[in-house]
Amino acid sequence: MSLIQSPQNQLVGTLYRDHRSWLLAWLKRNVACPHRAEDLSQDTFTRLLGREQLPEPREPRAFLVSVAKGLLFDYFRRAALEQAYLQELMLIPEAEQPSLEEQQLILEDLKAIDRMLGKLSTKARAAFLYSRLDGMTHPEIAEKIGVSVPRVRQYLTQGMRQCYVALYGEPT
Repeated sequence: MSLIQSPQNQLVGTLYRDHRSWLLAWLKRNVACPHRAEDLSQDTFTRLLGREQLPEPREPRAFLVSVAKGLLFDYFRRAALEQAYLQELMLIPEAEQPSLEEQQLILEDLKAIDRMLGKLSTKARAAFLYSRLDGMTHPEIAEKIGVSVPRVRQYLTQGMRQCYVALYGEPT
């Protein structure tokens, strides 16, 4: 029995075969942990397989680096989030700290929120966080991020929509 591969899967297979070792070496230079570099390399190709359309890149290595950089950015942002959480946790008296299981659940929730907000533009994410975490007013947010008040409202609507989608899925 022969399996017929889609042109897209064939393209990813070619990119993998021809450039995986180069991408892995590039990632190892940018990430301290070789296992993390390996994971990011695999994640890069997995992400490509998940795309609906994948045009053949003119510069395959530059293309792979751009995909890998996005994954690197996500990895570093989540690592920073985890570090910030752990630092805040250290400020709580030991007797009041959540159990290890609760800490892990909280951290997973924080990562899920980060993934959800990661789908927003930088300004929309900032507006949403200024509103929800800092309690800033629409005019204060507008001044802080350099946009109009109606634009802040649009950003907050986008943030609320992402929350809705995270909780209930895409509206039908």
